[in-house]
Amino acid sequence: MKAFIPAAGLGTRLRPLTNTLPKALVVTAGKTLLEHAICHLKLHGIRELIINVHHFPGMIAEFLAAHDNFGCSITISDETDALLETGGGLKKAAWFFNDGDPFIVRNVDILSDLDMTTMLDFHRKAETMVSLAVRERETSRYLLFNETMQLSGWENRSTGERKITRPCERYQSFAFSGIQILSPGIFPLITETGKFSLTELYLRLSAVQTITGFLDRSQVWKDAGKT
Repeated sequence: MKAFIPAAGLGTRLRPLTNTLPKALVVTAGKTLLEHAICHLKLHGIRELIINVHHFPGMIAEFLAAHDNFGCSITISDETDALLETGGGLKKAAWFFNDGDPFIVRNVDILSDLDMTTMLDFHRKAETMVSLAVRERETSRYLLFNETMQLSGWENRSTGERKITRPCERYQSFAFSGIQILSPGIFPLITETGKFSLTELYLRLSAVQTITGFLDRSQVWKDAGKT
């Protein structure tokens, strides 16, 4: 199984730390965020990784080389010329996921001990296009699911904005945990170009495709991408 770690972000919420280094190399709990992400994936047997870079890209390459890629096979997807957000970054890295197997996208800026092996089993049994790890936690933006945990919309409670893609009587609101499993069949469905978010893609596809929420009850979860 392979994984994509989006690590190209500017890390604006972590300034001034990210004025001199990429967000992925910010240290918390004794390790860089990137090392936390890699170790979490390795714990579940995932050692073939692609990591996108943009902000101080050379520092990430040097860090990985200094640590022998933490025993993994790591490919760098260079976005130095243009930051593509998670959706555009994944589309650029589509060639890497050429084995027909599901793969993981794990945000670099979260600390989590989610059991991704159990989540993968769920994904395969559900025969879903995308499985999104979601939690019950306070945030401003929520994913909306119907009674069978199919993605049905999105809302921003700070602005009042709401997008519904699958009308139903009662929506369940959950916050995204930053971990997802995708089936490679999603790539032919991506018509977006340039810079775009995966949320934008999922909302478009959710009207006709099965995108499922996986309830994340892990003991450890923290958004480390903000001070």
